[in-house]
Amino acid sequence: MAWNNLGWGYWQYPFEPMISKNKWLESRYMVNVCDRWARTKVNDLQYAFFNGTGYESWENIWGIWNQIGDRDAEALRRIARIEREFWQLLVSPNWTPFAPMLQYGAFSSKWPGKTETLWTIVNRNEFGLSGREMEAAYEPGLHYYDLWHGVELNPELHGSTATLSFKMGAEGYGAILATDHLTAREQQLLSAMRRLAARPLSSYSNEWRFLPQHIVPIPPTTPATTNPPGMVYIPGGKFDFRVSGVEIEGGNDVGVDVQYPWESSPRRQHHHEMVIEPFYIDKYPVTNAEFKKFLGDARYVPADTHNFLKDWKNGTYPEGWGNKPVTWVSLEDARAYAKWAGKRLPHEWEWQYAAQGTDGRLYPWGNKWRAAVAPASEKGRTLRAPDDVNAHPAGASPFGVMDMDGNVWQYTDEFEDPHTRAAILRGGSYYQPQGSLWYFPQAYRLDEHGKYLLMASSIDRAGTLGFRCVKDVK
Repeated sequence: MAWNNLGWGYWQYPFEPMISKNKWLESRYMVNVCDRWARTKVNDLQYAFFNGTGYESWENIWGIWNQIGDRDAEALRRIARIEREFWQLLVSPNWTPFAPMLQYGAFSSKWPGKTETLWTIVNRNEFGLSGREMEAAYEPGLHYYDLWHGVELNPELHGSTATLSFKMGAEGYGAILATDHLTAREQQLLSAMRRLAARPLSSYSNEWRFLPQHIVPIPPTTPATTNPPGMVYIPGGKFDFRVSGVEIEGGNDVGVDVQYPWESSPRRQHHHEMVIEPFYIDKYPVTNAEFKKFLGDARYVPADTHNFLKDWKNGTYPEGWGNKPVTWVSLEDARAYAKWAGKRLPHEWEWQYAAQGTDGRLYPWGNKWRAAVAPASEKGRTLRAPDDVNAHPAGASPFGVMDMDGNVWQYTDEFEDPHTRAAILRGGSYYQPQGSLWYFPQAYRLDEHGKYLLMASSIDRAGTLGFRCVKDVK
């Protein structure tokens, strides 16, 4: 603990609060309580307040939104005000958890300092408490303040004992300060808390809601009247579109993965019978040589150049890389190329149809993984170059589309909600980093996709991520 002085708290929550072992051993130890998939944060916040620790307000979980409810958010606002003001007391070596309380279900921690003492209190009951709540030592000149409501208390004095009465809401909070003199900052805190307390926590809804998503429209191209060079014609037809997200967490909860236009909510498992219009698709992913021609003709320079074509040097790709898929491009870079070429990025179901055909196969070449028809996996610490796009002709799809699995990920659709953006990636990549389950999971099967959280072009670009284009048919 001399060097590991901060950690996360993944705790269990019985009715009687448990004590942070690390903070009990070393009162300066900081825990950030975390239960990221909980839909109510009452337990997290009450245990954090009781233990005088931090709370991790995690709502965006790898691009999946698990919003903190209004009541919990307001409770967090008030808890944070108190903890930040009295942080020096919350590392008191004389911390006393389970300081005596007078009513069942109310639990208190006592934080004594040199000139003042703080109590952080939680009501674990599903009903409110009022009246006599606790007793405290009294000395002449000592005052008691209900910090949660921002008011001074009038104690019942019995010799050296003060009995304090105050209210706590159902599954609510309390905070008492004993001091002989309020500082200017403490007076400001009391005023702020009094304003906040004018609206009780019980008036805030704690209803959990998922965030609806929408798919970002892809404008159609000028229809092709003849077969464009380097593209494969995909005839229209009925398609049984089945796909699942491979997110590491979230289970089958509503809100996980994405929400297609025909769905009422985001979810991990998707199934939709649809009719696909004919289109053309690039036979191969866009190569370095093709992307260099685009740069020269369009004079394209992204607004955010960090990590753009990171594996190129002096404005060009390494020798011998012309036929390898271009990588280190963002979704915006890929769209710019597609627009220049008179094409667009594929919808996910178009990409899958071109890779899968109509028989529901799991891989472009059949129902079993065949290592001989796909790029060899890389599991080391160094990212080698991808294979040439035409290096594995035996891995062609039923329509003759090449390099759709296991070389580089390929951009398709983008989804948005009010807080996040994500791109759907298809095909997986050759690179399989080892040693942690937190790496972006692979999705080689044609009934699986990856949801890629978009943050900024500089961060979104990767050496394992490229794209191919499609063009509409007249």
